[in-house]
Amino acid sequence: MIRLLVLDVDGTMTDGGVYYDASGNELKKFAIKDGAGIVLARAAGIQIMICTGRECEAVRRRAAELHVDHLYQNVSRKAEFLGQFLAEHGFAREEVAYCGDDLNDLGAMALCGFVACPADASPEVLARADCRCPQKGGEGCVRGAVEAILRRDGRWAEAVHKAFGVTLETGCGR
Repeated sequence: MIRLLVLDVDGTMTDGGVYYDASGNELKKFAIKDGAGIVLARAAGIQIMICTGRECEAVRRRAAELHVDHLYQNVSRKAEFLGQFLAEHGFAREEVAYCGDDLNDLGAMALCGFVACPADASPEVLARADCRCPQKGGEGCVRGAVEAILRRDGRWAEAVHKAFGVTLETGCGR
């Protein structure tokens, strides 16, 4: 069962673009659906880690809004960093999922029991992924990855109820 979801930012939680305002501040667009996915994951007891190679105040703010458990920016060697984190915190490979989109994520993905990626990920990541989300980066792929994890683990309906107070109806014809 997944206990930790590791998320890349640029190209996964965002469209991968770098935007600057007139003052030189870096701006990013985040999908609200991805926020809902993080809320669902947390409702199911999954810890969230954001691990990104860049540093941006917008990422810090979004992580705070979503009550992300672990935020690490300026991580140049994700596999090395994640391997150390998992060992220090006692996570087994099969308890960790990763959602990323590009070559710099491949090493860290190899340490995880479940890998998801956006539809527009690099060919190498698409080939490695257990779940190829139909959404592009920044358009809800994190939400798609969370749904795939929770459905796989049989926790989907319970998480939806806990997060949003909605009871999903099941059965024939529904």
